Amino acid sequence: MKILLVAATQKEINKKDFLEFDILISGVGMINTTYNLTKILSKKRYDLVINMGIAGSFNPSIKIGDSVEVIEDTFSEIGFEEDNKFMIFDEFELKNTFSIKPKTILRKANAITVNTVHGEKKSILKIIERLSPDIETMEGASCFMVCEQFQVPCMQIRTISNKIEVRRKQDWDIDLAISNLNNTVRDIINKL
Repeated sequence: MKILLVAATQKEINKKDFLEFDILISGVGMINTTYNLTKILSKKRYDLVINMGIAGSFNPSIKIGDSVEVIEDTFSEIGFEEDNKFMIFDEFELKNTFSIKPKTILRKANAITVNTVHGEKKSILKIIERLSPDIETMEGASCFMVCEQFQVPCMQIRTISNKIEVRRKQDWDIDLAISNLNNTVRDIINKL
């Protein structure tokens, strides 16, 4: 099986654990991911793309260190503001949300993909009220969108490094999240 592993940063993937697979370090954010994944999928065909990385959790039952499989991801910022509300464009054929069938036994999660991670109480409450996401990332929906365009099966595995709350970096555990992420992805691949 030809598998492409996609991570935003080199820190998120332990390359020596995945020597037999192609790895794309896409860069942080939806623009970098869209560009770099499009570039590679236009040249080479894969049986599966696995987008792996760390994430923040809105859901109190998803703890730091937990790994989830994202089955729905939304570009949460595509729209406009009117009368103190966020609105989605009706007049354009824009697809904001991407859903996939589950492929693992991991807990399932709904995600939002953002340009600016949430760290202010008012904006956190607004996004929870509007979309009720479990987690947020900066790349996930981009990976789903590009894979859909190229008709390549994909999955998104995220491990929680922090809670989405007023920003307190001292409460994050990035090392635990990265370790658990790599172990989880390795287990998934071994079962394919």
